[in-house]
Amino acid sequence: MSEEFMGAGCSPSDCASCQSSCSSRMDEEHHTITLTLEDDTEVECAILTIFPVEEKEYIALLPLDENGQNEDGEVYLYSFSRTPAGDPMLENIEEQEEYTRAANAFEIVLENARKAEEAGEPLE
Repeated sequence: MSEEFMGAGCSPSDCASCQSSCSSRMDEEHHTITLTLEDDTEVECAILTIFPVEEKEYIALLPLDENGQNEDGEVYLYSFSRTPAGDPMLENIEEQEEYTRAANAFEIVLENARKAEEAGEPLE
C-alpha cells in the first residue's frame, strides 16, 4: 500500500462522477476511500496499491461491503495522477488496451506480493 497516497489530505473520487467538487472522502487510519459513483451510490474501498505502467500510475481499490469485507475478490482499477497542487486524482480507464495493460501489471504486483509473503519477506 502506498503511504504517499495516504498523506495527501484531499478527496479522491471516481472521476466519472466528479466535476471538481466531489463528495468522496479518504479514511487515512484504515487506508480506505469512499467513491461516489455516477448514480450517487457510495462504495467504501480499501486502497491496495498504486503502481506504475509505462509513464502512468494506476491505483487498485478493493470494494468493501457494510462489514468491511470483500467476498467476491472484485478489484477496481483507476488511472492515478496528481493535480498541480499535489492532490490525488482518480480517472476511469476508458481504453480497453490501457485497461488490459494496467490489469496485467496489477497481476504482476499481486504475484510479487504472494512470492514475498511465501518467502517471509515484509510487504511494503
